[in-house]
Amino acid sequence: MTKDTQEHAGAQYDVAVVGAGPAGLSAALNLVRAKRTVLLLDANRPRNAATLASHGFLTRDGISPLELRKLGRAEVEQYPEATVAQALVDAVTPEDDGFRVHGAWRGTEVEGTARAVVIATGLREEFPALPSLRAFYGTAVHSCVECDGYEKAGEPLAFVCETPDVVDRALLVASWADDLIVYTNGVAPLDESGRSRLAAAGVRVDERPLADLEGDRTGMTGVRLADGHVEPRTGGFVRPTWHVDLGWVGAPLERDAEGLVVVDRVGRTSVPGIYAVGDVTPPGPEQLIVAAGHGAMTAAAVHRDLVGGLADLRDAVQ
Repeated sequence: MTKDTQEHAGAQYDVAVVGAGPAGLSAALNLVRAKRTVLLLDANRPRNAATLASHGFLTRDGISPLELRKLGRAEVEQYPEATVAQALVDAVTPEDDGFRVHGAWRGTEVEGTARAVVIATGLREEFPALPSLRAFYGTAVHSCVECDGYEKAGEPLAFVCETPDVVDRALLVASWADDLIVYTNGVAPLDESGRSRLAAAGVRVDERPLADLEGDRTGMTGVRLADGHVEPRTGGFVRPTWHVDLGWVGAPLERDAEGLVVVDRVGRTSVPGIYAVGDVTPPGPEQLIVAAGHGAMTAAAVHRDLVGGLADLRDAVQ
């Protein structure tokens, strides 16, 4: 690295926090308030960037997710113990006295060492292959019904789901919707028991393949099936599949069947000194305020473990 392309090379920190969503920001804030030096790294590519408003976060209901991140980052940055940098982390390597963390952004490399690492990178979403879905995602179509169901109540809605949990998720969406059609796109498995449960809740099911969503700049207007039929719908929900991208972690983290990082009740992973919090841990995607709460809880555990020299791991994953 040359002087113009390196940042923080050789700098030592108590904790590196990778990811600056609500979970990572909350962890970083509580750690710097514990007088821990923190390197906070984030690529600023949040999964909810397309969403115009986030909900359910006490005192911030309706705020833009990007504004919430901006406010949180400013709160962390005001502490002298915090070092915040934009970087896509590509390596966390165990060393004798901790971990070496390396990232890069637009030709600038960021590197430092930390006694502990908090992973708060969230998930990558993969959607059903509908060409116009991304155009309506975050405005007419959402993935989190707890976050956006209230605003959609009373509309004719679609729920597009290709996964085996289609019935349970559809019933949850239906608790906000009076007019709901579930679209399996010919993929999600449905048995007679599932169909009966949905019918009893007043939910219609269409198992035919889909072509696309319809609409224009004013919004979504319908769902077009592969056979050409268009069903009027003004919005809806989609069930993504989620992927955990942690190939950059040079330690064998235990994962569950979904690829999520297995942690104990306060965020300790199977590798001493590495913690995980937020959507990257079971059960996966959660409301922003819940992720922030988990970040604060994990920060307290990191601080206590550092006080004990990272040796007090009685609650660690076995």
